[in-house]
Amino acid sequence: MDNITMSMLEYDKLKERLLEYAVSYEGRKHIEDLVPGSHLRAIESALLETAEAKALLGKGASVPLPSLEGIEHITSLLHTGYLFSEQDFTAVQTFLHSCSQLRKYMAGKREIAPTVSSYASSMEELPRLKSEIERCIRFGKVDDQASKQLEKVRKKIAVIKERIQKKMSAILSRHGSILQEHLVSVRGGRYVVPVKREYHKQIKGAVLDQSTSGQTVFVEPEEISLLQTELGMLEADEAREEGVVLSMLTGMLEASSNELQLNIDITGNYDFIFAKAKYGRSIGGRSVQLNADGLIRLRGAKHPLMLQTMVPLHLEMGKGYRSLIITGPNTGGKTVALKTLGLLTLMVQSGLLVPVEEGSMFAVFGNVMTAIGDGQSIEQSLSTFSAQIRRLIAMVDAADRSTLLLIDELAAGTDPGEGMSLSIAILEELNGRDAMMMVTTHFNELKGFASRTPGFQNARMEFDVDTLEPLYRLTIGESGQSYAIEIATKLGMPSGIIGRSRHILQSHKPQLAVVMPEIAPELDMRPDEPQEEAESLDHSGLRHPNSGGKNRNLESGDRKREDSRKEGMESEPGNNPKKARFEIGDAVYVSSLGRVGVIYQDEDAKGMVGVMIQKQKLKINRKRLKLYIEKGNLYPEDYDFDIIFDSKENRKKSKLMQRKHVEGLSIIRNPDDN
Repeated sequence: MDNITMSMLEYDKLKERLLEYAVSYEGRKHIEDLVPGSHLRAIESALLETAEAKALLGKGASVPLPSLEGIEHITSLLHTGYLFSEQDFTAVQTFLHSCSQLRKYMAGKREIAPTVSSYASSMEELPRLKSEIERCIRFGKVDDQASKQLEKVRKKIAVIKERIQKKMSAILSRHGSILQEHLVSVRGGRYVVPVKREYHKQIKGAVLDQSTSGQTVFVEPEEISLLQTELGMLEADEAREEGVVLSMLTGMLEASSNELQLNIDITGNYDFIFAKAKYGRSIGGRSVQLNADGLIRLRGAKHPLMLQTMVPLHLEMGKGYRSLIITGPNTGGKTVALKTLGLLTLMVQSGLLVPVEEGSMFAVFGNVMTAIGDGQSIEQSLSTFSAQIRRLIAMVDAADRSTLLLIDELAAGTDPGEGMSLSIAILEELNGRDAMMMVTTHFNELKGFASRTPGFQNARMEFDVDTLEPLYRLTIGESGQSYAIEIATKLGMPSGIIGRSRHILQSHKPQLAVVMPEIAPELDMRPDEPQEEAESLDHSGLRHPNSGGKNRNLESGDRKREDSRKEGMESEPGNNPKKARFEIGDAVYVSSLGRVGVIYQDEDAKGMVGVMIQKQKLKINRKRLKLYIEKGNLYPEDYDFDIIFDSKENRKKSKLMQRKHVEGLSIIRNPDDN
């Protein structure tokens, strides 16, 4: 999987959260090595494991995972000639005991977690090694019963120590007045008494040490010197016998090293699985359906690092279209939507539960690539635009049917005209390679591209135009606006600048795009239009010159009409010719209002014509109207004008009524609109 994508989507930060739930070095190693897989069956198996582990945790019982305390040190020294200590064998005994407990626990959980519980049956209890360690090592020391020779030596040591203690007690009693303290000390492993310096010659023996001040000397009395020498020899015998026992246990441990390693591996795997389950439970995660057909259905999805603040995301891709073009205002959540889909996809392909609602489905991809955020690099002297272009080049090279591409603000940071053209060319190439894409943009032209190009669909992040607050809800099938001027107004931009910006916007907006900006919403493609129509119309409802149908190749008459339309667009509205009778769909200039509208109702007996201006339907005397663009140059011959003039709700009702009778269903319109 692409490393830049992993970084952009904060996959490493996710793994840091996951590491908090691991309790062993082997479990942590599994997490550190974790990367998204690409094989459907393997991912399904990993998700099943995690879901079963979560179900076990839900029963409230504590899973007896074996402790691997000290085991890593032991396995690193096996077969190196190292003689393991009493503490090492104590750790092994504790581990083997825990393995036995886990086997028993999992044997009773086969109904809840048949897959996960079966792993424990492969663990080796190693009863002979375990019982030998228990026999030979007690309380962290080699036990007397470990061997007969060791038992004999220790009995002799006990006798000698008792004789020494008696003699020392007698010395303390006899020479109490010349002792610095009434106690026995040890120096160099030999018993001594603390004597005041000026009296040390009164006790026969060897001075082995003195205090820092020099006021006390530590004397080994002559009468116990021979006993202490004998004790030293016996203790050497004891150490030798202990070494024999530890050597025997080391041999048994090394003979069982394969079984021991198997238990360690299974324990580490259990730790990893339950760490995933614990993390999944903490984020409200669940398992999901998987497919290799590029079908994505997100229900109530949340970014795992934004659980408390994010509005749940609903999203579908893969049926009818494989690519989404998302528009909407800044701070509206477009980038969050990209990151949520991207990170959740990586999580699912890592066998992790994800915070979504029931019914969610994910496609499995061989590669996920992103171009999100500011890719500027001072070291490489790259602008944001240059960095994104390099990223897009890599995407084009890698793109295929098993690739998911997430692109934020495509071709931003350069000349809008060139950026738009480059964007369309890039999208066409990626679409030709059958990649699945989610792309955010502020280019209005891409809305039209998405509406007329097979495999693409528009989507927008909802925005409350009254409060100018983002709603962070993704609506598929509709395109959004940037609301840049409105947002700037709310944030306190001086009114003079706002007024000037609106004037510049009106004077520089391409007139052909939608006749006039105020009627753009009426001419946009609607989400419930037939797919055939959506493929051949641009975002204004006009037949696209390069699309299929009658206008694919303009004949001479068509060219003349097209040239005439262009000339009309470039001339003043007042210079356009008058028309004997306006037709529904004609664009007209309303001289009394200085606005352009669309004819929605024929002229009545009083000479009043229905004109729609910015979603408002007005009755205006035909004398105040001048032809702006004929409907034949605006719309296909069989264009359904209900798309412009009627509400989405009424159109749905009308379609339903055409199919069947629905009791109580009615369409209510203003009489003037009929």
